[in-house]
Amino acid sequence: MTLRLLLVRHGLSSFNKERRIQGRDDLSNLSEEGHEQARRLGASLTEVPFDAIYSSPLQRAASTTASLLEGRGGSAPTPVFDDGLLEVDLEPWSGMSIDELTERHPVDFATWKRQPLELDLQRRDGSSYRPLVELMDQARSFVDGLLQRHPVDQDGTVLVVAHNAILRCLMLTLLGEPEQGFRRLRVDNTSLSIFNLRPGVDQPQVQIECLNSTTHLQPLPDRGKGARLILVRHGETDWNKAGRFQGQIDIPLNDHGRSQAAAARDFLKDVSIDRAWSSTLSRPTKTAEIILEAHSGVPLTQIDGLVEIGHGLWEGKLESEIREGWSELLDTWKRSPETVQMPEGETIQDVWARSVTSWQEIAKGLKPEETALVVAHDAVNKTILCDLLGLTPADIWAVKQGNGGVTVVDITPDPSQPAVVTCLNLTSHFGSVIDRTAAGAL
Repeated sequence: MTLRLLLVRHGLSSFNKERRIQGRDDLSNLSEEGHEQARRLGASLTEVPFDAIYSSPLQRAASTTASLLEGRGGSAPTPVFDDGLLEVDLEPWSGMSIDELTERHPVDFATWKRQPLELDLQRRDGSSYRPLVELMDQARSFVDGLLQRHPVDQDGTVLVVAHNAILRCLMLTLLGEPEQGFRRLRVDNTSLSIFNLRPGVDQPQVQIECLNSTTHLQPLPDRGKGARLILVRHGETDWNKAGRFQGQIDIPLNDHGRSQAAAARDFLKDVSIDRAWSSTLSRPTKTAEIILEAHSGVPLTQIDGLVEIGHGLWEGKLESEIREGWSELLDTWKRSPETVQMPEGETIQDVWARSVTSWQEIAKGLKPEETALVVAHDAVNKTILCDLLGLTPADIWAVKQGNGGVTVVDITPDPSQPAVVTCLNLTSHFGSVIDRTAAGAL
């Protein structure tokens, strides 16, 4: 049973084009470019059924919903316009240009950019408030109400169309509100993020299937002012397809895995890549080599820190075979992976320590204008991304990494700020916005 949430930001608005603060005021409308963005996203969702649609009532979001449904075609539920999806309340700033705001309120604007939860503003009636604190409360209430209406023990797909800040708050609520989480995420105009919710012991199990996909508009979101890293999981192997635990056994790509790597190569062919790293195992190395066919002259460095988790005695076995000898440990691995020592293998903390260290060393060695390709494995990528998202080893199941999936991380020029997970697990180069890669085994 899976409840799938499709989270969409409104299209390019008149205020977006003018670089003005929108906030909760309904002063901005959807531009013609924004309508076209929404129609193109809708066309990419033709295969996806909707059981319910919720939209912010602000006109830029409501118009996005209408144009998305126009582009998608077919039947769809009537959208519900919910005040729980209103954008952050920035009343004193609404309508100001970014340049005007930075000139008139440099300290407050810097707080919003660096410590948004700490921002205090004053409404026109003289009352003071913290916009992001209020918005997080709003997000919790919306999620609670949504899960009452759409229980996670029933299959369903729900479309949510809203705004930049409230969508980030919804995501953080679903992820357990990681520290500094608001600035770790990016949500572009008409981007698609997919969260899967399944029944859990005390609360739903949440998985990010993809984050901030804008592939209906361009391969990757525009880069920031710092270095960029493109993180890719290797293509499929026969053991991935069979659901066999492979770990550090050097299983090569199968034919489908090589075609996935080729699709990633074509997807990234117009993206500048300056340097590349991979695990020393053959499946990520071959994936990287195929991607680099479109980037001649880029050196590839192999490092042991990116090697897959050592499953020990589980390696080479199907889940059914593991259950015969380690049934309780396997259940614990699925429920509380941070507590498990693999029989004669590693812990997730072991993988976390070496993979995050390797990632940080790669990132620190990049110049601001450089882009690096990093190709590794499921558990390795998950630990890196959990660290970047402010999550813990207990949260590795919250991140999906499909074979050949593409993730982008942008380093911020301000060393006090966390890196930004610009997009996560893009798999549309395989023909669908839904990740249909092999489930594999981890």
